Amino acid sequence: MPGGTFNRSNDSAYPATVSGFLLDRYEVTVGRFRKFVEAYPGSKPRARAGEHPKIPGSGWDASWDSSLPASAAALKDAVKCESTYQTWTDGSGANEHLPMNCLDWYVAFAFCAWDGGRLPTEAEWNYAAAGGGGADGQRVYPWSKPPSSTTIDSTYAVYGCGPDGSCAFSDVQAVGSKSPKGDGKWGQADLGGSLWEWVLDWYENPYDSSCDDCANLAPSSDRVIRGGGFYVGASELVSSFRVDFDPVVRSRGVVARCARTP
Repeated sequence: MPGGTFNRSNDSAYPATVSGFLLDRYEVTVGRFRKFVEAYPGSKPRARAGEHPKIPGSGWDASWDSSLPASAAALKDAVKCESTYQTWTDGSGANEHLPMNCLDWYVAFAFCAWDGGRLPTEAEWNYAAAGGGGADGQRVYPWSKPPSSTTIDSTYAVYGCGPDGSCAFSDVQAVGSKSPKGDGKWGQADLGGSLWEWVLDWYENPYDSSCDDCANLAPSSDRVIRGGGFYVGASELVSSFRVDFDPVVRSRGVVARCARTP
């Protein structure tokens, strides 16, 4: 994706500029994550792995090693966080194309670093979901055409099973199941719906007023997740919506998507 300037959360009070970057088309799948598990613990990151080249100090901190499972067996146990909704299976099978949930922030970071990438900054993730700035940007939803369109239904995104209490494992759908209709401007699938996605930043509200290839690295209690999930309503799928989440929590509703620097 080309770099550019846009307004974070579609709010002109918080402009941001990001350099050109790559963002995976799909959320991390069970099949992709299985290769990380097979290589574990050799797939653990080294110090500074996964660093954004324009953000010093954004790479892996060796003090985080203690936050990772000690062995492959421990990692397999860690990603079995909810018997009803967990997508991981110890053997390959029907779930390989499902998004890999039950990832805490540290494991998500470690995976992206091992995969040759990094976690996107919040600004990068928001830039992709909003379609950047300009005439075709600042989108309400990632697929909004025109950008102000609020059109949404089940043909665009995986969402909405929660309000009536009828969610089931089948509501977790394969990545890209709503493509191309629900794709963002640059082709990323599931930027709205499916699962929430970890980003690099610690949560702060409001944003810092200036942002040029920025990320909030000042430790606080929670990291940022973006994008909404299969069990939430349409209002949480808009490109402007952001949530704070404990980085050590493994949830049925949280996955990762990796960024890369050209």
